[in-house]
Amino acid sequence: MVVIRDIETYSLCEHHLLPVIGKCHVAYIPNGKVVGLSKIPRLVDVYARRLQIQEELTEQIAQAIVETIQPEGVGVVIEARHLCMEMRGVKTTQSTTITSSLKGQFLKKETRKEFFDIINRNASNRL
Repeated sequence: MVVIRDIETYSLCEHHLLPVIGKCHVAYIPNGKVVGLSKIPRLVDVYARRLQIQEELTEQIAQAIVETIQPEGVGVVIEARHLCMEMRGVKTTQSTTITSSLKGQFLKKETRKEFFDIINRNASNRL
């Protein structure tokens, strides 16, 4: 399993034209093809630069990886703050929205658990 976590992600909410700021975690299980590690954050950035809703952004990233390298599985999780929620209306400044897209081997309980354990390791265990 190849995991790249904490990819800084900046997008604009297509409903309110306000920033969505967060972290994206991407994992895939190679099936004979791999990509350079820098290509994953670039892919995230390409899709995030569009007017987006977080749910679609998460799915687009996963689907692009599936179509490009045809891995055994893909997992994408985005954790983000939505300024549309913080600045207007309900004004929830401490909330985070989490979306995920799991495909292939990541639908299996043990693979999904491994992925979530890796991305949820606390900051003190990080390099």
